[in-house]
Parts: sequence; C-alpha cells; structure tokens
Amino acid sequence: MKRKSTAKRGDHGGKHQQDRHQQDRHQQDRQEGSGIDRKLHDPVADRLIPLEPLDLAKIRSIDDLVRAMSKTAFTGRQLGEAADVLEAMARDQECFVVMTLAGAMTVAKQGLLISELIDRGIVNAIVSTGALMAHGLVEATGRAHFRHNPELSDEELYEAGYNRVYDTLEPEQNLDDVERVMHAVFSAWDADEVMCSYKLNRAIGAHLAKREKGRSRERGILKSAYEKNVPVFVPAFSDSELGLDYALTNRERDKEGKARFRFDPFEDLEHFAATLLSQKRLGIFTIGGGVPRNWSQQFGPFIELRHRRGGEDLPLKRYHYGLRICPEPVYWGGLSGSPYSEAVSWGKFVPPAEGGKFGEVFVDATVGLPLIVAAVLERLKKKPAGKKTISQIAK
Repeated sequence: MKRKSTAKRGDHGGKHQQDRHQQDRHQQDRQEGSGIDRKLHDPVADRLIPLEPLDLAKIRSIDDLVRAMSKTAFTGRQLGEAADVLEAMARDQECFVVMTLAGAMTVAKQGLLISELIDRGIVNAIVSTGALMAHGLVEATGRAHFRHNPELSDEELYEAGYNRVYDTLEPEQNLDDVERVMHAVFSAWDADEVMCSYKLNRAIGAHLAKREKGRSRERGILKSAYEKNVPVFVPAFSDSELGLDYALTNRERDKEGKARFRFDPFEDLEHFAATLLSQKRLGIFTIGGGVPRNWSQQFGPFIELRHRRGGEDLPLKRYHYGLRICPEPVYWGGLSGSPYSEAVSWGKFVPPAEGGKFGEVFVDATVGLPLIVAAVLERLKKKPAGKKTISQIAK
C-alpha cells in the first residue's frame, strides 16, 4: 500500500502550528487592549438602509412629515415607524385592536383623538383608568378645563375649588356635573343585575347619546364607544371619581333601605378574555402604561394558565401587533417602561421572528399621539382600508 508523504504531514503540522501562534498573538494583543486590522465593509453591499435629511421643502402634509421622520434617527424615527404599525393594524381586516389609556389624556384635551379612532373602526376595545373616563365626561357634558395661572398658589386653588393637574385646572363644579350624570345612570340601573365596568360605561354612553338627541351633539369617548359597540373596561374602577360616585350611591341606598348595587370586576376579565379569544389576530395600542396596560397584556398568561392548570382546550393567543407611546425609561423596572421584547418572555406577544410587529415611542403622548393618528388618517383617506371582519361583541 502506498504511504502518504511524511513531508506533507509535516507541512500541515507546521502550518497548523503557525496559525495557532498567530491566533495566540492576536488574542494576546486583544487582551492588552489593542485594536484589530479591520476589514471595512461596503454598507450598500451589506444592504444597510441609508438615512435621509429631513427636507421641509418636500413636506406638504402631516403624513409627509411623519414619513420623513421615519428616515431620520432617535425619537423622530420611532415616531415615524410607530405610524407604520398603527396603519398596519388599521389595514389588517382580521385584527382586533385594544387601546389602553393611562395619564390625564382627557384633561390634556386628547379625547377627540380617541373618539375618532373609535368612530373610524380602528380601535375595537378600550381599557382605561377610571379618572380618564371621568374627566372625559366633563367634555361630553359641555364643560371645559382651564389653563393654570402659576401666580395662584395651590392653597388658593384649593380654596377656590380648582383642582390642578400639572398646568391645567379641573373645576370641582365639573365633577359635580359628572355626579349628576352618574346619578341618572344609577337611578335607571336594575338592582338585580350585577354591575361591572364595561356594562356601566355602556350605560353612561347610552345616557349621553339619548340626552344629545335633537341638540348640538357633544362628542365623547363613552358616547362614541356606545354608538360603535366598543366595550370600555376600567380594571381599577374604585380608583376614580366614578368609583367614588358608586360608593356614595350605595351609602345613599343604605339610608333609604334599598339593596346595595353589586359590582364584580371579574365579569370584566371574563368578558374581555372571551372577546379576544374569538378574534383571529390581536393588536394593542398603549398610551402610558399602568394598570390598563398590564391588565390588557395579562390576557395571554390568563389563557395559558386556563389551559395548563385548568385543562381547558384553548388556543394560546398572544398580541401580534403592539404600539406604545410612553416616555418612561426601562431601567426603573416598572411595567410602564418595559419593552415589548420583555413581554414576549411572558407569553404576551408574538415575537418578531414569528410575525410580531411593534413600535415604541419614548415621547409625551400629547406630542406623539396627534402626529401619529393624523398621519395614519391621511393615509387611510388616500387609500381606504377594507372593512374589519372581527367577531361581533356581545352587548
């Protein structure tokens, strides 16, 4: 049998030894903090996406501006990409969109933006703080909020009945008007029916719609939600003016010898879960964070636990789309600032590798929301979206 050349074996061994020496030298250099002899790439060949200068001479609309911002950097790019996500949710005919609201958005006069999203069929359910809905009732009853005069102290504001929310005032008289609306709704409530937030909010919306017939119509979130059959959930109901009105009503019923109203927040949870389970795809549009965001996002874990612990035969649904506007940084560790990538680990969202589509904008929502919504509405005006084929929601 012919032998292999020993010289070849020797050459291979020598080359291998030489390569190892070179690797050892490179490793030693790197450990000492030295750089490397870089091989510079061509960004075009690597298919990197170039940025573009924001040229105001080419801007003719809000959508033009937002699209141009998406080709810049930092928060501007975040905002532009966020509009793409909202547009995708609006155009996906099988996507049921949940909007979660925290912060004083109605005091900040953003309520009509939310009403517009409901009226256009872009948002299909609302999860909110109770305070946001209560302050929204102020607008729906024709009342106003006012600019704060910083020359007035908080002690003076208290004495005059002006409640301050940063740079804006909510007159206590406004909340008395809200109470009158709530009194009318509670007076018509069947005491045998267990109350929960989505049922109560629907009743408020019905009252507002009925009251406005034949008059100049004041727009409002709850009225739009009633007219479009969009459920409005308030998970922390007792933490609001509406919750206080409920508590005071029950105390009055005690004095009158009437049976107390019963409130079951788990009816909200079950109805929300049943609604989302019946959908093909899910999207979530979050303003701020807090309880509304967490309560809405826990849908995925709730369904998983019902399947794993309860033995129910259920599809393990997660959100396909996510868009949030919130300046809260991630490093505080709170839910409001947590990124969607973190929520993927909890089984709440479909990861991007499986088709998930997310946008996150670290900006004040009173700046980001109007720009994003206006841009998307302009796009839908130019090219309308098809009608949603989401499952009907039981009233």
